[in-house]
Amino acid sequence: MKKVIALSTLLSSLLFAGGYRIPESSINSMALSAAYVANANGADSSYYNPANMVFNEDRSLMEASLTYINLSSIKYIDNNVSRNSSSKSENFFIPTLFFSSKDYNNFRYGLSLTIPGGLSKRWDDTFAKTFAQEFTLEIIELNPSIAYKIRENFSVGGGVRVIYSKGIVKSSGPISRDMNGDTIEFGYNLATTYKPTNSINISATYRSNIDLKEEGNAKLFFGTSPQYNGKASVTIPLPAVASLALSYKFDKSIVEFEWDRTFWSTYKELDFEYETSIGGLTPYFDDPQPKKWKDSDAFRVGITHKLNETVTLMAAVAIDQNPVPDSTIMFELPDSDAYLFSGGLNYKYSKDIELGAGFLYDSKKSRDVKTDELDGVFKDASAYLLSAGIKYKF
Repeated sequence: MKKVIALSTLLSSLLFAGGYRIPESSINSMALSAAYVANANGADSSYYNPANMVFNEDRSLMEASLTYINLSSIKYIDNNVSRNSSSKSENFFIPTLFFSSKDYNNFRYGLSLTIPGGLSKRWDDTFAKTFAQEFTLEIIELNPSIAYKIRENFSVGGGVRVIYSKGIVKSSGPISRDMNGDTIEFGYNLATTYKPTNSINISATYRSNIDLKEEGNAKLFFGTSPQYNGKASVTIPLPAVASLALSYKFDKSIVEFEWDRTFWSTYKELDFEYETSIGGLTPYFDDPQPKKWKDSDAFRVGITHKLNETVTLMAAVAIDQNPVPDSTIMFELPDSDAYLFSGGLNYKYSKDIELGAGFLYDSKKSRDVKTDELDGVFKDASAYLLSAGIKYKF
């Protein structure tokens, strides 16, 4: 069952608002803290705002990048010092690929391959690992898209989201679990852009809710005595995400203001299913677990400045709210509100090739917790992301 507790708690929040969501999947979005909807341009507009593809130059565009992510060790300090714990530091490399076509009678086509969330959280200290020795989630999203120019200043776009996810959950204590599972699910995304003047872009995007039915195998134990070894499943929502953005161009600079809302209030509880009864472990692994998450907002401001014909600079700040209420926070996702700071550049290597890099620092606030299991504070959570890649026109 708790193979999916990772999939539920981790996958849900990691993928979207709060948690360890990765909205910065391309070079520009990394440098701009994902303040990149109204001003999305180039091959990665196929992912961030497909409606903007129609305003790209009339050539086919590609972008490939590699992102390095470092998650710091999180410290948990309890009023009972025997419960103090520290998570492991985590390191990941994530590839992405984007494509946007040239114009076909006011139509454009796009494709993106991204890792929109996931990552891992591991604890080795005795108290923490009874709840979450390892929570690992891998997510891959393939997103074909299409856009149509209705008028010279107005366009619409959308696409199909194909998501594959795979998760591992382990805990070790008086009762233990060792679980894994995966799924393939589908959703959609929509976008529109309106340009009232040559200097202003107003854009809106929407990514649909996707119910993920994670299916796999669960091994449950009392001590070293096996209690269950068989199939397990759970259905959890990946909630809808809406974005509204405005960009304004002046001289050689473009400023973007963006608001995102993730509709996390659909995540009310976890309810696991097994082939047979799990006996005395039912209260721990089978009874529905309340989550009661709340909708969360992110506010982003980014600036892009064309320094000269060769170099373009980018920088941004953002505030990202977390969706986890005080009553249900736990070691698998000790989330808190975050402040993001980023920067980067694009370098025009030749007429057809551009090189780029972006850096982002995600600093999470300390969070006091007081529940039936916890009485302390989570602190020192942060993430460092570095992306580099190449853009090609043909």
